[in-house]
Amino acid sequence: MTSRIIAIAVDCRDAESLARFWCDALGYPSTRRWKDSYGLEYVESKAPGSPSLVFQPVDDPKPGKNRLHLDIAPSSGSRDEEVRRLLSLGARLLSDDPNVPWVVLADPEGNEFCVLPERGADDGTAT
Repeated sequence: MTSRIIAIAVDCRDAESLARFWCDALGYPSTRRWKDSYGLEYVESKAPGSPSLVFQPVDDPKPGKNRLHLDIAPSSGSRDEEVRRLLSLGARLLSDDPNVPWVVLADPEGNEFCVLPERGADDGTAT
């Protein structure tokens, strides 16, 4: 027996605005909301064939560097064009080291992620 990823949970201060950023960044077409038994509202963004992103509001500030991050790549166009687009959506540049093929950005709440060059679906190279 094995498991599969069905969702990536993201702790955040403002689930609605962070979900909007990631929907715009990834082209996720749908978002749903629900409340747990404590009245906490979650926002889930989905796209066919991809894991959901679940944004869960927390009061705790982000403590430091992520221990897990997303690697993303443009579906068309260059890495640098995609970086510019993501910056216009509210991302922040953290590192653009010319010795590696990725650029490190942070989403509007400071969660780090990497933007890699465009690649085929079977190229599993990761940072």
